[in-house]
Amino acid sequence: MKHLYPIKESKQCELRKASPETIRFLLDYSKSLKIVSSRGLTFESNLN
Repeated sequence: MKHLYPIKESKQCELRKASPETIRFLLDYSKSLKIVSSRGLTFESNLN
């Protein structure tokens, strides 16, 4: 199994910086997203 998932040692995990506009978009979207579960079903709605 080890050969199925090679590890690239030269490219490790890198942190990226997000722009203020991207952060604002994600925060606004998360505020407007409403998830309702009923009888085993999940409904997602954007309250925008």
